[in-house]
Amino acid sequence: MEIYSDEYFMKEALKEAAFAYKKDEVPIGAVIVQNNQIIARAHNLTETLNDVTAHAEMQAFTAAENYLGGKYLNDCTLYVTLEPCVMCAGASYWAQISKIVFGASDKKRGFSNVDKTILHPKTKVIHGVLENECSNLLIDFFKHKR
Repeated sequence: MEIYSDEYFMKEALKEAAFAYKKDEVPIGAVIVQNNQIIARAHNLTETLNDVTAHAEMQAFTAAENYLGGKYLNDCTLYVTLEPCVMCAGASYWAQISKIVFGASDKKRGFSNVDKTILHPKTKVIHGVLENECSNLLIDFFKHKR
């Protein structure tokens, strides 16, 4: 079985972000991986659902938990194109996700600006994976919005 890299899975999250962009949603995408297999894919749906909690990560957590038939994701990795906000970081705590890999840092609303201990103590974090690609998609989106 081929082992895929963090870059491979971040590219899959970027595909989800592109779907969000096409829907005029803030282009953030996420995938959740277990045993080198994607078990959930999601992107921002806050505008579509008129729901401030419909972030890519929240959608992915729900999809992965449904797939697994349980509420814990302790053998899973979240790949997300932008650093999770405090809400999503808190949800990752309750889901007990093993690892979070994100692309672009969020200097305004990222969890690490507020409290890095909001994550579950066993959650590992990797940041900066395909950071330029993730950042550029967001920059392009907001350039066209303004």
